[in-house]
Amino acid sequence: MTDKLKVAIIGSGNIGTDLMIKILRNGRHLEMGAMVGVDSASDGLARAARMGVMTTAKGIEGLLELGMFGEIDIVFDATSADAHARHNEILQAHGIQVIDLTPAAIGPYVIPAINLESENASNVNMVTCGGQATIPIVAAVSQVAKVHYAEIVASISSRSAGPGTRANIDEFTETTRAAIEQIGGATRGKAIIILNPAEPPLAMRDTVFVLSDAVDTRAVDAGIERMVAAVQAYVPGYRLKQKVQFDMIERDKPLNVPGVGTRHGLKTSVFLEVEGAGHYLPAYAGNLDIMTSAALACGETMARRRMAAGVARGRKEVA
Repeated sequence: MTDKLKVAIIGSGNIGTDLMIKILRNGRHLEMGAMVGVDSASDGLARAARMGVMTTAKGIEGLLELGMFGEIDIVFDATSADAHARHNEILQAHGIQVIDLTPAAIGPYVIPAINLESENASNVNMVTCGGQATIPIVAAVSQVAKVHYAEIVASISSRSAGPGTRANIDEFTETTRAAIEQIGGATRGKAIIILNPAEPPLAMRDTVFVLSDAVDTRAVDAGIERMVAAVQAYVPGYRLKQKVQFDMIERDKPLNVPGVGTRHGLKTSVFLEVEGAGHYLPAYAGNLDIMTSAALACGETMARRRMAAGVARGRKEVA
């Protein structure tokens, strides 16, 4: 027998729809309860209905009106940073676990490969696609050396950037920067996103530059390899694009790091590619896939915890 909890997804766009398909196909402790949108003509709502999932086009108010709302234990919010604040306030009042896929960052940042097992807040934030792809690398270096500065550049196909992503560019950079420092371990972070208009579309590419204290490069290389394997456990299309590169910044030729000052040490350059599973959008949309894969991993853990603590609202046993 396997226990499952019912979940709802708010946001019937690209991210919400891809996450729904992942839950339907791969959910071990999660069962789709409802897909929530605001556009009755959206493809996400139409697809949910075809797949037997209850839907509403009346936003969170419509979710509250559904007869099965009392059975919902976990809600994934895939709308926007602005909308999430209101959604969270309502859902917290009902004792629902909230997993935030927007850059709102009301709850603590969670990246499964780094801190999922230790974080148990009622609202958790999945950072951003760029953060999910690159911060594990920063954290890997932080495990063996003091990181003074980390800069990430996330390049995604413009075709995979929906209206929510485009409306939240500022929130993307600020949320990712903060997470680089808070869970990546860097003293100072910087995040850049590029919407690549290339045709045919290119897969998500990420570049990570880390300036740390000088340390044995073999230890850094091994730590990065372990972290890549940890991310691949829930995002199979995540990989190093080429070997990790190292440069020594000499003491007499230091770099000036804004907000930190002059620093010397080891510069580590890491080049990544993320290929999507193709559940909803094509494989080039790795930015979408890494967010929904990370959210699914988070939801599975939160479901197990809620059941173990005896706080599940709509626990269902299935053969």
